[in-house]
Amino acid sequence: MAEPTEKSKPTGRQLRAIEVPFVADGPSGVAIRDRLKNLTPADEEVLRVVGGHLGSLASGDLKRRCADGFAHSADRWAVRKRGLTGQSSSRWAGSITKASHDQWALARRGQLAHIQNLEAGIRTLQHRLSLPLGAKGNKRAPGGYRSRHEWFAKSRRLAALTDRLERERADFQAGVVHVVRGGKRLLNTRHHLDEAGLTEQEWRECWEAERWYLAADGESGKRYGNETICVTPDGEVSIKLPAPFAHLANAGHGRYVLAARVVFAHRGEEWRERVAVNRAVAYRIHHDVRRGRWYLTASWQHPTFQAIPLQTALADGVIGVDTNAGHFAAYRLDRHGNPVGDPHRFRYDLTGTSAHRDAQLRHAITRLLHWAKRSGVAAIAIEDLDFAAEKTREKHGRRKRFRQLISGLPTGKLKARLMSMASEVGVFIVAVDPAYTSRWGTQHWQQPMAAPRRTLTRHDAASIAIARRALGLPIRRRTAPPPDDQSDRRGHRTAQAGPGDRGREETRRPVTERAHDARPRTGNPQRTRATSASKTVRDARSARNMGPRLTPEH
Repeated sequence: MAEPTEKSKPTGRQLRAIEVPFVADGPSGVAIRDRLKNLTPADEEVLRVVGGHLGSLASGDLKRRCADGFAHSADRWAVRKRGLTGQSSSRWAGSITKASHDQWALARRGQLAHIQNLEAGIRTLQHRLSLPLGAKGNKRAPGGYRSRHEWFAKSRRLAALTDRLERERADFQAGVVHVVRGGKRLLNTRHHLDEAGLTEQEWRECWEAERWYLAADGESGKRYGNETICVTPDGEVSIKLPAPFAHLANAGHGRYVLAARVVFAHRGEEWRERVAVNRAVAYRIHHDVRRGRWYLTASWQHPTFQAIPLQTALADGVIGVDTNAGHFAAYRLDRHGNPVGDPHRFRYDLTGTSAHRDAQLRHAITRLLHWAKRSGVAAIAIEDLDFAAEKTREKHGRRKRFRQLISGLPTGKLKARLMSMASEVGVFIVAVDPAYTSRWGTQHWQQPMAAPRRTLTRHDAASIAIARRALGLPIRRRTAPPPDDQSDRRGHRTAQAGPGDRGREETRRPVTERAHDARPRTGNPQRTRATSASKTVRDARSARNMGPRLTPEH
């Protein structure tokens, strides 16, 4: 269950509500890749001319789809498809038009995200410009600017962002999107060839290869699940040639059979089972210009299953994982919320090329999953993080190192990779709210879990907090303290449980009878409270309450 909204002890501000943890859905599809080896020069030439021809058709169709905007309809789609069929084939035309729709929809989502980012930056600039120079900020809002020069520069930037936001809003309302086939980053690389280490000819080859189109969607019930790019169970690859290049066919029905054979080392058996029963498989042929290699990627969809109940996934405990810029900090907890064993740390290096970063991340996740299986745990808890709105220069200003730090956290790629790899080994992913996990974990778990031979970092303490939140248990061992009154101050304990929390922590029992002769004992410095009565016979209560002592003479 979610932790209630409480008031913080130091500031008294209202804490935000904690979202309920949930079991994340598994991957909806899978993609595998293999290299096309032993291609002949004729094979490569056919792939180049076919890819270039289909790429030009895809560019023209995407232009027409963007020009339609909101006026798109099934009739317009049919007209575009008929126009492409004569220059390629019906299946190539269907694949190209569908790719154009997907690209337009993706551009719309990116346009909306850009508008939201501009709005957040403008709000931050307006807030900081309204403050006096040198005004201090807090955790919720930044302060004012340091000098009049910086204030003036930021006012100019506010005007630029406002103008840019108006243009983006106008385009979004009109359904106008801007798409670069081949990628905007590669297009801008043309102006920085020395930094990229490319010549103009090498860049031109990369640009043309990225704009090729050699992809075909699968169709269930057809031969081997795809009749446009067909791959047999023994690895033979054949392509349906467009109508203008039918004379290049080396097999029947206008097909060209490549000399290369594919053997999918990963998920090969699953792929062969699909093509053997003619289930849909989509293929894409890609050329890596720098390496001089050709690749074939096969992809298909998984049936969507309903996630199991949260309590079932947490029946054997959970492993909490705290994601950091250079490592995963993990701790195992039993189903009662007690830490078991020692913390684990799985390091990775996110510098270098994208292939190196991806390999490092996959290796760290693999070691994490292997440890989870050895521990007998069926669930891994991670924070549902999203730093999309936390990287802006308007919010953090000169804190470039902090912006680089949060940019280095692999939040989106981690969740996708972890869910995909965990589903293959039978481990479930539980997403929890990231609010206050690091702060409360450090405050309540770092020091108690430390030992002479075990040093607990704040990241390890945060992993404990994440796991306890996944289990539905409170991170803080006590709730917020009561307000001040005449008889009891907040200093007597760190926190006090509420009246309805006796199951979690008993409230201090009231003392119904106080000894009237209780007095502080200063002789023993270890004692902090006086006893209810004196321990000597002379000062006993019974002796003082009796009358005058009788002597033998009386």
